[in-house]
Amino acid sequence: MKNKLINLILTLFLLNACVGASSVGIFGSGVSVAIDPRTVGTQIDDGIMDKNLDAKLLLMNKNYLLSVSTQVLDGRIFITGKVDDPEEKLKITKLAWEIEGTRSVKNDLKIKEEFNFKQSAKDVLITSQLRTALIFNKKIKSANYSIDTYKKKIYIYGIAESKEEQSLVIEEAKQILDVKDIISSILLVEDLRIQKN
Repeated sequence: MKNKLINLILTLFLLNACVGASSVGIFGSGVSVAIDPRTVGTQIDDGIMDKNLDAKLLLMNKNYLLSVSTQVLDGRIFITGKVDDPEEKLKITKLAWEIEGTRSVKNDLKIKEEFNFKQSAKDVLITSQLRTALIFNKKIKSANYSIDTYKKKIYIYGIAESKEEQSLVIEEAKQILDVKDIISSILLVEDLRIQKN
């Protein structure tokens, strides 16, 4: 029965990888295909890498499905979330490097602590405020960015059209009250291996 469940989940992951990437609602995450500066081939490669990593994480520990989040941009893997101990963090980093096509791995996993509702609510509020600010700033293509917040630290992943847009995203994050730190992993279009013409 367990094998059937695992096979079903893996099949769903693989089928999901065949579908083009798109935004999930106005406050959702993801990068819209229409404005994504990566080629369709690169987007598909990144999607396959992401699904492969998710499937391997699920096989390693089914709890990672909810506690670990991955993002792949141009072969670069970004990992956020929470794990129980430092050894798990190292194992996940090693696993990410084993994914075919990996160019770099940035592991921002945190070690779990006792759940703090007040802190979690504050993190959700910070993420929502930054997402809204990006949407309303006409000089920023907000669909090109993913945002995570943990203990008042904002993690921003995405692709900027220019250095000006990259700076604007950071400035918007700095305007949010109570933010302790901003960890930016924003690539420039010019840094991508292959770009749309």
